[in-house]
Amino acid sequence: MKKYIYKVLSVGVFASLALSSCTDLTEPVYDSIPADQFLKTDAQIAAALGPAYGGLRGITWDWFNPSEASSDELIVPTRGGDWYDGGDWLAYSRHTWTPQHGPINGMWGFIFGNISQVNQLIPVVASNQKAVDELRAVRAIYYFMAVDAFGNVPIVTDNKSSAATKTRAEVYAFIVSELTSAIPNLPTGKAYSRMTQDAAKALLAKVYLNAGVYSGTTQWQKAYDTADQVIKSSNNWSLASSTLSNFIVQNQGSNENIFAIPFDSFKAGGMNFQMRTLHYANQQTYGLGNSPWNGFCTLADFYNSFESGDLRGAMWIKGQQYAASGAKLKDAKGADLAFVADWEKDQMTDADAVYQVAGIRSQKYEIQKNNPNGDQSNDYVFLRLADVILMRAEAAFRLGNTAQALTDINAIRTRSGVAALTTVTADDILAERGRELAWEGWRRNDLIRFGKFSTARKFMTVTDKTRELFPIPQPRRDANPLLTQNPGY
Repeated sequence: MKKYIYKVLSVGVFASLALSSCTDLTEPVYDSIPADQFLKTDAQIAAALGPAYGGLRGITWDWFNPSEASSDELIVPTRGGDWYDGGDWLAYSRHTWTPQHGPINGMWGFIFGNISQVNQLIPVVASNQKAVDELRAVRAIYYFMAVDAFGNVPIVTDNKSSAATKTRAEVYAFIVSELTSAIPNLPTGKAYSRMTQDAAKALLAKVYLNAGVYSGTTQWQKAYDTADQVIKSSNNWSLASSTLSNFIVQNQGSNENIFAIPFDSFKAGGMNFQMRTLHYANQQTYGLGNSPWNGFCTLADFYNSFESGDLRGAMWIKGQQYAASGAKLKDAKGADLAFVADWEKDQMTDADAVYQVAGIRSQKYEIQKNNPNGDQSNDYVFLRLADVILMRAEAAFRLGNTAQALTDINAIRTRSGVAALTTVTADDILAERGRELAWEGWRRNDLIRFGKFSTARKFMTVTDKTRELFPIPQPRRDANPLLTQNPGY
């Protein structure tokens, strides 16, 4: 059974615990903690910080979707009457979104709503600097998402801060400052699902890796050194026996997952990738209590980038689909249900013979069989050792240390049963990151850093580099005139 480190409780509960009462109560109170005993134990700190961590569960929708559906590895085609949604999904694939795009507005709300929640929590735990610094590290996750997606955003650290737009370089510098100052005070061990020193360093390495994009000045050496510290940590992180073993239903035991966000089929919903990608009829394949939605799939070129014999290819669901009984599944027209890698249209109608079966589906997150709920119990993997090793490889390559880059990349390739590289290029590194980190939310980030996000591909002809930033949503600008719109919108 999954054991949670934190519970999601209301800010008001902690505020009441932190305040002393001036009333002489006539009856003993058994459900509160005296102010002078509050935040004295690790368990109390973990519970107090629960809302900040609980908000991260929105990552599977509000961060994952725009990060992946705008890239070359995931597409959400319109299937008859399904998944059109006003053209929002097609806009991701075509890079034609506007400031009125509803899901992008939702991503802004997810990021800044959680920043606001952290800001409200910090005064509550102000008496404990360790708790404050842990909250600052969590807030840095949200600010990382903000600077990556929107670039120029406000820096708000309390309810009185100005909501005026700061430059992307200023936001980058703020994130670096927050993490570097918080890290010494963070937990040193393997505190699952919390921002430990290693988790914060892994995030900081990611920030440094993208410094050239965010600030205009590369920081390859800092990216290398910070990733190296995580790899050589006294916590002895290690690569799992296989990539996919980090994504099983009960994946909290992975020694590779440095920072994961807990989910539970009954208690903490939101992990529902199986519902998004599986065909309706696949309900019979896995004994699901709910019919899947037949949406997300991968693009043929990305699927074909996996080499023959690559064990990571097991993440894909392809070809003829079967019920648990072994019977062939059929589509709505009575034809055999067999997923195909390639098709001609990103928007389909009921008249298209392949509209239901277009695209290879993903089972990177193990599908929980005989699950009565639409949500699963796999924890969402945000930062893991393989990513950090590939970050060090990329930084080493940029610094001219190709020997180290090859060593790191080949450690990842060897685990997956593919031949070691003898030479390495930037394209090799990008391709390896794609195969290793597929459907983990990093592809847009990687493509932008490698200068490939705006390269024309199937279903996408818009090559305007202004699309490397999402627009500041118009509803947010209407509410706050101090927000400055990004170029190109």
